[in-house]
Amino acid sequence: MKKLLLAFFCLFSFYAPAAWSDAKQSHADIRKVAQAFLQAKTQGMPGKIAIKVDDPDRRIAFPACAQLEAFMPAGAQMLGKTSVGVRCNEKNGWSLFLGATITTTINMLVSSKPLQQGQVIGNDDFSIQSGELGQSGIVTNAAQVLGKILKFSIGAGQLLKQDMFRAPYAVAQGQTVQLLSEGRGFKLHSEGQAMNNASEGQAVQVKVLSGQIITGIAKANGIVAVRP
Repeated sequence: MKKLLLAFFCLFSFYAPAAWSDAKQSHADIRKVAQAFLQAKTQGMPGKIAIKVDDPDRRIAFPACAQLEAFMPAGAQMLGKTSVGVRCNEKNGWSLFLGATITTTINMLVSSKPLQQGQVIGNDDFSIQSGELGQSGIVTNAAQVLGKILKFSIGAGQLLKQDMFRAPYAVAQGQTVQLLSEGRGFKLHSEGQAMNNASEGQAVQVKVLSGQIITGIAKANGIVAVRP
């Protein structure tokens, strides 16, 4: 009986999982891997970036690992409070998720006065202020709004977002437009009436003299490109 118990103990010890080893993974190294990963991912982003990664739970011990890899969980964002994963790419590996905060301080555009719906945006309509970026779609460069049309009225001091603006219409509803169809060795012109507003590059429906409705792409100077 004693021999049987001894044999069982030796067999059990031989096949014991690596997680039961005395060698434990440094929590500091786990956090460093996550920190370096986020720094690399945010490199090239505009503004001043500050990253804080939370420490792993001190109550949990992980087996030592020589192949640590960080990754972004599905749905995680590179802004504000987020999470980052770290996994061990070894046999009997493990993975965990750490909380992280990515703070971006950047120059943003705000309205310098009340602006009206349909107004064409010029240099006097906005000012620049530095602040923490808390949402996506914020206007950070004057080129993003100059010459654009405001979709709705806003007050002074309002943070400008890209979805507040549209490009000027290249074709207006009811406008007489020139239909252009080009192919190898030919170019055809005809006239029609635009059935909807469209900015350059957007689809527009055109009613031709026969009454047929044709769909094309709005271009500058009232031209609509149509596939042959």
